[in-house]
Amino acid sequence: MDKPTVRKTYKYKLMPTPTQERELGRVLGLCRRLYNTALEQRITAWQRRRVSLSQYQQAAELKDIRAAMPDFAAIHSHVLQDALARLEKTYQAFFRQVKAGEKAGFPRYQGRNRWHSSSYMEDGNGARLDNGFLVLSKIGRVAARWSRPIEGTPKTVTISKEADGWYACLSCADMPIQPLPPSGQVTGIDLGREAFAALSDGARSFSPGWYRTAERALKTAQRRVSRRKKGSNRKAVALLARAHQQVRRQRQDFHHKVARALVENNDTIYHEDLQTANMVRNHHLAKSIADVGWSAFLAILSDKAACAGRSVIAVPPAYTSQLCSGCGVVVTKGLSVRWHRCPACGTSLHRAHNAARNIERLGQSRRGGAAVVALENRASIGL
Repeated sequence: MDKPTVRKTYKYKLMPTPTQERELGRVLGLCRRLYNTALEQRITAWQRRRVSLSQYQQAAELKDIRAAMPDFAAIHSHVLQDALARLEKTYQAFFRQVKAGEKAGFPRYQGRNRWHSSSYMEDGNGARLDNGFLVLSKIGRVAARWSRPIEGTPKTVTISKEADGWYACLSCADMPIQPLPPSGQVTGIDLGREAFAALSDGARSFSPGWYRTAERALKTAQRRVSRRKKGSNRKAVALLARAHQQVRRQRQDFHHKVARALVENNDTIYHEDLQTANMVRNHHLAKSIADVGWSAFLAILSDKAACAGRSVIAVPPAYTSQLCSGCGVVVTKGLSVRWHRCPACGTSLHRAHNAARNIERLGQSRRGGAAVVALENRASIGL
């Protein structure tokens, strides 16, 4: 019997020569130019002829474009096709939002500071590994810092530019799962701002508040950029980008450590199915919600669980903070009330701990586990 596999992406730091670095930057610029031109073509075709162009219609014109324009001929065809695929994905997202009645943003032109990567859609065709080097078509052998071995079969290669240099992301399929030994434990987690994660056993993890801590330094760096004249030395911009990158990496490091501990200690993890995009519309809480990064954490948690053969299950968050985890009675309390006290059964514990216990029991009930307090009994909450 074949072992279960997952798809995993490995990220490595590239060390291009100055010539290769200029060429990589030129590729990004031409891909952005193709994207903007294709977007303009779609808009014009609809305005003048009420015709909707598809990705494949525009991709069919790439051969003529490459023949007429040597700059585009010097770029691998997969990289150009990826730019058109991104435009198609943006259009599909726009139509999906319109159909769902959501606030939809029409695809817009990409400025120089909004295009940071290009992709080869098939490993070995335009990008391949060779004796410790990443060989890119039209660019050459690029040295890389291979921080860990690659497992699985490389499928796509994405070259991206970040504040501190260039990186390669290799998406590998058929990576075998490495299951951890069963722990016999399950847990529910309540994500919050006061404590980053509260577990159903009462344990809590606290985030340092990375953005809040670095906010003054970021503000100073931003003012330095604002004082620079347009077209002057870009050093101030680079320093600002590095400052934001450091905050982002601190947050990501914390997410990885917390997620790894949860996966190692629990067979099944239940969490709230949070709609973060809706929550950040509250301008009083938006900065704090963005700082803790719940969505990014849950994505990391799900990936680690899949690689370790664990289960991560989302449950509806409604009323998990209001219901008593001891008897199921609704105890209404505002957001400022951080302690749960039940007048019916006397249960007294932290609000987040109470919610985590409810999340765990609700998750078990949805999986057909043992009898639990009726969290979904709508009659008890007047629905």
